[in-house]
Amino acid sequence: MTQQRKILVTSALPYANGNIHLGHMVEHIQTDIWVRFQKSRGHECYYVCADDTHGTPVMLAAQKQGVTPEEMIAKVRESHLADFTGFGIGYDNYYSTHSPENEALSRSIYLALKANGKIESRTIEQLFDPEKKLFLPDRFVKGECPKCHAQDQYGDNCEVCGTTYSPTELINPYSAISGATPVLKESEHFFFKLGECADYLKQWTSGSTTLADGRQQPHLQPEALNKMNEWLQGDQLSDWDISRDAPYFGFEIPDAPGKYFYVWLDAPIGYMASFKNLCERINIDFDSWFKPDSQTEMYHFIGKDILYFHALFWPATLKYANLRAPTSVFAHGFLTVDGQKMSKSRGTFITASSYLQQGMNPEWLRYYFAAKLNSKIEDLDLNLTDFIARVNSDLVGKYVNIAARAAGFISKRFDGKLTDVTASQLLPQLQAKSESIATSYEEREYARALRDIMALADIVNEYVDANKPWELAKQEGQEAYLQQVCSELINAFRILTIYLAPVLPELAKAAAAFLNVPTLNWDESTKLLPAGHGINPYKHLMQRVEQKQVDELVMANKENIQAATTADDAAKYEPVAATASFDDFMKIDMRVAEVLSCEKVEGSSKLLKFQVDLGFEQRTIFSGIAASYPEPEKLVGRMVIVVANFAPRKMAKFGVSEGMITSAAGEGKLFLLDVDSGAQPGMKVG
Repeated sequence: MTQQRKILVTSALPYANGNIHLGHMVEHIQTDIWVRFQKSRGHECYYVCADDTHGTPVMLAAQKQGVTPEEMIAKVRESHLADFTGFGIGYDNYYSTHSPENEALSRSIYLALKANGKIESRTIEQLFDPEKKLFLPDRFVKGECPKCHAQDQYGDNCEVCGTTYSPTELINPYSAISGATPVLKESEHFFFKLGECADYLKQWTSGSTTLADGRQQPHLQPEALNKMNEWLQGDQLSDWDISRDAPYFGFEIPDAPGKYFYVWLDAPIGYMASFKNLCERINIDFDSWFKPDSQTEMYHFIGKDILYFHALFWPATLKYANLRAPTSVFAHGFLTVDGQKMSKSRGTFITASSYLQQGMNPEWLRYYFAAKLNSKIEDLDLNLTDFIARVNSDLVGKYVNIAARAAGFISKRFDGKLTDVTASQLLPQLQAKSESIATSYEEREYARALRDIMALADIVNEYVDANKPWELAKQEGQEAYLQQVCSELINAFRILTIYLAPVLPELAKAAAAFLNVPTLNWDESTKLLPAGHGINPYKHLMQRVEQKQVDELVMANKENIQAATTADDAAKYEPVAATASFDDFMKIDMRVAEVLSCEKVEGSSKLLKFQVDLGFEQRTIFSGIAASYPEPEKLVGRMVIVVANFAPRKMAKFGVSEGMITSAAGEGKLFLLDVDSGAQPGMKVG
């Protein structure tokens, strides 16, 4: 048994204004596996989460539905929790940020920050919707980007060129709520002086915590630390506006009528509130977990898009409210499906509820995600063809097959009783991997853990093939040997089940019932079932994934975009241009080109520099798609479509562009046009 640790774990709070989809599940499955592993090691580990319920979007959504925000968030929480529960996410508490505990904690933390001199008020100018009579959050103002002049960009940053700005800098701004032209209006706001926290944050982000077992646990992953160092360079941290004006759904700031805490102030405090609610129910000393010198551990699993809040705002808030900071923040990447962003039109924006309603086993997905997850901030791809093949091969063909091939002989020939296996040469090979697989789980290297587990399953299946119990059963005088072989296989299956239990908790529960054992804790992986131990009759533990099921899942998530498009939706699209003749079209010479190299242009946040092969010649082309393709080196080798007969154009100080690479614009991004396989550089398009 390892030295017991006290661990608090959280996942990012889903917003109470949308469905749970498989992208959410990447994070919550990753967290749940880690928590289940820690509990199986005997640690005191609690997993809490909550719905993130405050803010203007929730208020407006409730108004649209004709209900109160409280009624809406209660219904959404019920739906969210049902989805997570369906995927085996074992929270110790799933709560809401709209709770008395969160209100009390938010107020006390704010007052502590104020007492520490970290809060000040300022009068600022904000855009105000004269029709709706409310100040507009950044994401509710849209207009023309002041840099690249892209239309319909949000009030905080341009999704085309990547430039950040204030809403007041937008050209021709309009309210995303009413469409009205906003006006500037003064308002008093409260700011957390984040800029004064830079020295502490440089120390915290690059630091680590010494755990009870002597290990050093870095506060951030290397990639996250690099990103924080960019933001912390030159002490350029801006103070943080933590207030919003009425009307607003949230908590009112003490002694400031009509002023409310910005959702990002009380949302992470919601982690604490959910834990406090749990502590009060099961009699845990909450304060001992959050005092500055607490020896407990606290980990946050989050998506890379909210790293700024969790690695800068949150530790600074805790530090200057005289509370403990997180032990670590673990960020992960986004989910793609078949190599592309999730899409409603393709049916790959898959909701958690649709997956469950189609009758698909959630543990198939838990296994597949785990087989691809590691400790890095990398995007994860759900390749639907690979999903079918991997689950069927690993879980059904390798793992479950072991029990299926041995259990029947034990039940029918030996009254369900195992024989002594202490002399086995097979089982020590599995037992010897206990600590290395445990280390992989601890370090969130799930893909490595599952590779090692499946390698052990291969060894066991080689043992099956070498000893052929189905042939031994036909041979006279081989009864003892048959019982020995099958008893070893049942023990091997039990050890593999212990290793897989954090990933496959429901299957492990069914396996424990079959094995007739009360628990499958980690330390039991080095033990063997004794001679005479009785197992129960075997029932099939897992079905194969069928292609038809996946096809039906995709179809269930497809939206008929044409049917769903209303007059309001149509406003999102560029109007069709004036009628052109075929002769006009033929003047544009479009060719297939292969990308030979692609790189960012120093001094420009917008441009990428392409070297392309047109078959008959190579050209340099600059394209303003940098914000949509942050890893340009991945475009090398791709076929693109180039307008080849535009006159060369000098791009300021960057060089001459010898053509234009075509792309589609939508959802605030640019998407390169592609061609079918077989097309060659130089081929004419038309």
